[in-house]
Amino acid sequence: MDFVVVPSCFSSLLNHSNNKNNIFYCYYNNKKNKSHFSVPSSAGIFSLRKFTTVSFGYDYRYRRGCRSKIECSRRRVMDSSTSPEFSKPKIVIGPGGYVLEDVPHLSDYIPDLPTYPNPLQDNPAYSVVKQYFVHVDDTVPQKVVVHKDSPRGIHFRRAGPRQKVYFESDEVHACIVTCGGLCPGLNTVIREIVCGLFHMYGVKKVLGIDGGYRGFYAKNTVNLNPKVVNDIHKRGGTILGTSRGGHDTSKIVDSIQDRGINQVYIIGGDGTQRGASVIFEEIRRRGLKVSVAGIPKTIDNDIPVIDKSFGFDTAVEEAQRAINAAHVEADSIENGIGLVKLMGRYSGFIAMHATLASRDVDCCLIPESPFYLEGPGGLFEYIERQLKENGHMVIVIAEGAGQELLSESMTLKDASGNKLLKDVGLWISQKIKDYFSKERKIPINLKYIDPTYMIRAIPSNASDNVYCTLLAQSAVHGAMAGYTGFTSGLVNGRQTYIPFNRIIEKQNKVVITDRMWARLLSSTNQPSFWSPKFAIGDEGNGEEPTELLDKGICGDEAPHFN
Repeated sequence: MDFVVVPSCFSSLLNHSNNKNNIFYCYYNNKKNKSHFSVPSSAGIFSLRKFTTVSFGYDYRYRRGCRSKIECSRRRVMDSSTSPEFSKPKIVIGPGGYVLEDVPHLSDYIPDLPTYPNPLQDNPAYSVVKQYFVHVDDTVPQKVVVHKDSPRGIHFRRAGPRQKVYFESDEVHACIVTCGGLCPGLNTVIREIVCGLFHMYGVKKVLGIDGGYRGFYAKNTVNLNPKVVNDIHKRGGTILGTSRGGHDTSKIVDSIQDRGINQVYIIGGDGTQRGASVIFEEIRRRGLKVSVAGIPKTIDNDIPVIDKSFGFDTAVEEAQRAINAAHVEADSIENGIGLVKLMGRYSGFIAMHATLASRDVDCCLIPESPFYLEGPGGLFEYIERQLKENGHMVIVIAEGAGQELLSESMTLKDASGNKLLKDVGLWISQKIKDYFSKERKIPINLKYIDPTYMIRAIPSNASDNVYCTLLAQSAVHGAMAGYTGFTSGLVNGRQTYIPFNRIIEKQNKVVITDRMWARLLSSTNQPSFWSPKFAIGDEGNGEEPTELLDKGICGDEAPHFN
């Protein structure tokens, strides 16, 4: 008899099956920590809804190999502290190979929550919109391109307003906090969260937490309303202030509880989202009716799963100005070299995209692609060849590139736990000067430009402003619908709700065996700079396989780049 694996929520079929031969098997897999029911494929399972929400914990008893009719769906765990599955990812297996990596919901740990009609149904701005409310089963696949024999893959819950909400407008007391470094679009996100709460849902109480996470227990707050935030999107930075570190989970949740806050909007990068995940877990442990929603922010675009982070387009656009200045300087003098250092601690997306956009760059160096200076095929040889052929050249280097070549490694870290990097721009500038003046006796004119803080401190451009609006409004819709412990993000061009664990599990990096990096090499005509010890497939090199070689695919974390 053929079987298909379906979510435990389909156990309701057990009470409706009159065929005694259709035996249902319940089992528990310790390795994957998932509960399934095996159902005969002839049981009409494919006529059911694709996904149904399941709860984190299970309040039924089981034995390995049991064969009994067990009702286990839609039952909630009352004591979260005793549930071994409570902190596990919320995963639903559906027919045909679907895997929904769902986000938590308040009803998962708070029983019998009342629901209310969504105020948007009476909002004149949305009365003309057809099918405005998102269906409960709408999901977005993580990957668009799959092999014909591969499973349908991982899905995320589609973002947007629901017909029922779990908060009344008058009871909502929201707060917004920004953490980490600056990024274009921060003020736009703040503005749209405030305006979305006020204009769409009639929420009047919104607090801004001043100074990052430590502002929660430093009693620093700003009352926010549409009038206060009306023009803030026209300037860079954040009106709420920001900081790194300052994460005392107990104090933060104490402050949230004492102030009566029940919606928390956290804007920040991977470190900030990791802190948001811890805050959410503590809130859930205490059983508080508080939605925690994250908005991913990083100028480096190194957050996984999502297509891109807000502010990235603006950063690339502004980086082109620095590259253009370097090109003008280099082209205006004999043997001119323009060197531009761009942001990119661990990921070289800004450098790569700014290089492709400008068309004036002869060499792009990023953290993911090792390079060496001297010897055949090295950077110095390439610079000399370019100077002889063209009389000038432009080099773009990401701040995290070549750190392994610096004489002394840095062990110090900032308040967010990020490793403090040495200035690779100044270092490589001096190396180039020393090589051509002392060894080659060739006069060069090198101009070094570092626009790092200019790039991140400017207001967002039109593209990012639109994107920030979508992110903010999606977060508001999700929080009002009772979802929590999620990040609002763009996946395959669709707004989705992504569980915190997927956002913080690793960093998004340029895949140097991907088509996008190949396009850059074709554009700049630069060598790969791989020495034999860096060559893929070289035995004993100790390098981890890239995603292309490991999975047979390319660009897993950046589908929009392909």
